[in-house]
Amino acid sequence: MRPVLTAAEQRAADRAAMRTATHETLVERAGLATSIAAADLLPRVYGARVAVLCGPGSNGEDGRVAARLLGGRGAACAVVEVASAPALLDGVDLVVDAAFGTGLSRPWDAPVVPDEIPVLAVDLPSGVDPDTGVAGGRAIEATASVAMGSLKRGHVLADGAALSGELVVAPLGIEPEEVSCALIEDDDLDAVAPLGRDEHKWRRALLVVGGAPGMVGAPGLACDGALAAQAGMVLCCVPGAGGDVDGHLPREVVRVVAAEDEVVDAILARIDRTRATVLGPGLGRGPTAARTVAALVARAPTPLVLDADALHLVDAAALRARDARLGSVVLTPHDGEYEALCGVPPGSDRFAAASRLAAETGCTVLLKGPTTAVASAAPPDGVPAALAVTAGTPDLATPGTGDVLAGVVGALLARGIPAHLAAALAAHLHGRAGGALGARCRAGALPGAIAALLESRREAVPSW
Repeated sequence: MRPVLTAAEQRAADRAAMRTATHETLVERAGLATSIAAADLLPRVYGARVAVLCGPGSNGEDGRVAARLLGGRGAACAVVEVASAPALLDGVDLVVDAAFGTGLSRPWDAPVVPDEIPVLAVDLPSGVDPDTGVAGGRAIEATASVAMGSLKRGHVLADGAALSGELVVAPLGIEPEEVSCALIEDDDLDAVAPLGRDEHKWRRALLVVGGAPGMVGAPGLACDGALAAQAGMVLCCVPGAGGDVDGHLPREVVRVVAAEDEVVDAILARIDRTRATVLGPGLGRGPTAARTVAALVARAPTPLVLDADALHLVDAAALRARDARLGSVVLTPHDGEYEALCGVPPGSDRFAAASRLAAETGCTVLLKGPTTAVASAAPPDGVPAALAVTAGTPDLATPGTGDVLAGVVGALLARGIPAHLAAALAAHLHGRAGGALGARCRAGALPGAIAALLESRREAVPSW
């Protein structure tokens, strides 16, 4: 995981670093990191024309050091002061945006840079709020950003996620003292350990409940996702569907068949041998569905994943009233489902929104979106209370992909991974699989891509 700091957390880390290093030393380090990142954006440094837009604060100091160092390598560097900057920065090979970084708290209209000129942002594109990612004025879109010390929330949220370009972190010897949020990376998938030699299918058994008439494919996709993430025995209950599920569920899945008025009893009779439950894909919102959701939230003795229709049938009071000894609950809303739960949309600060809902319900919240935010009121020891996932792509905006994600979350819960991590790792796996498929991304193709990603993380097994 890579720390993602608020502006206040970064300032505290900077102050702590100055116990052992002077301000001037840190500025020299930042300027050197900027000059290296700038060189990476140029075909060659010698003879390159570079405009360095410098503000009055520490960000501007970093830019001036970078200009000096690039000049020492033969670049023609012009330091452009913010106060006298032209409306158009043109006629150069590179623009370095060292105007304000995280130090700006008001709207600002940056000079216009033609699209063909690469831009390197020092710390954060100037004009982007470091905590929310919102650009209050006209910010320059960066080709790359060199984050000083750590990533900021503004790098992964709202406008900042689109404006920051490729992210490079320059540690500078600055260690954060407090980390309230972290970015999930590929190496974190190592927490999804290979199965042991003595593994048994019931040790990671999963129950999926969903599928109103015409929506039976949804629980089938959740089952596919669960099997891809190596759930063991997978059971599926489609309330009242009888034989209508044939052809919609994987052959490995055990059907739990029950009439509508017997659904809850049938589920509770089979649930004791399972390790997690996914509730909601395609479930519908009628009286039977409402009774099923209420009963399982109150009585199911396994961790729960509430997805899709289940999110419209549950309220915060019922979630708070659930006995913690029964198991954790993961909520997986997109923005519309979040608004249905909370009465307001999540807004630009997705971490704050997810954290509010987590605190209100006592659940883990996986708020799906371009940047997926995961928050828990009581995360595992040593893990930040908010986790960011940026692996998703627009290719995932197709029907059924959320059902697959719910199944993956359920599988990781069934494998014993704590809810906070299970939600974030599942979202990262899901996003990376979507990215691997690209334009070929369809819900039905995702499970195979997820299984391939997990396989690629395994250590090689010696052959005899």
